[in-house]
Amino acid sequence: MTFPIYMYGNSILKKKALVVKKDEIDIKKLSEDMFETMRLADGIGLAAPQIGKSIRVFVVDGTSLRDPNMSDFKKVFVNPKVLNENGDLWEFEEGCLSIPLIKERIKRKPKLELQYFDENWNQHKEVFDGMKARIIQHEYDHIEGVLFTDYLTSFNKKLIKNKLLRISKGLVDVDYKIFPAKK
Repeated sequence: MTFPIYMYGNSILKKKALVVKKDEIDIKKLSEDMFETMRLADGIGLAAPQIGKSIRVFVVDGTSLRDPNMSDFKKVFVNPKVLNENGDLWEFEEGCLSIPLIKERIKRKPKLELQYFDENWNQHKEVFDGMKARIIQHEYDHIEGVLFTDYLTSFNKKLIKNKLLRISKGLVDVDYKIFPAKK
């Protein structure tokens, strides 16, 4: 099953998501549906708030990237907690399925230590770096109610204000189902 992706301006994208309790929902089924939704939208990460579910779950799949370090990077993260971020900030252009057709350069730390559960409720504590860390940080922000546009300067936000308004009204041409913030 695929879900419509909630667009910029929808209030669920700005809320801190709730912790998931074991057996509260079928994480395996939800994650399969999220992977399918993400794949059809040509994404590499998708957080539950982006499909209208305010819970602390996200999926990532960097296997489509032309990077040998990403060849096995397909994971489900349930109730993740950032334990540490370190290194010098590095800038990279980011985009988002909830903010289509806009890409901006965002600074993030290159190394991340994370504790999380997988789709089988096995607990993990792992260190990620480089592109893996960036994708996780972007999706983690979603469950914290933060969008990549929140990192922009007020000047850069003004430059894209009209584009964001159009997105929030659903006036965007994408090849996936969307749920606009306003009708």
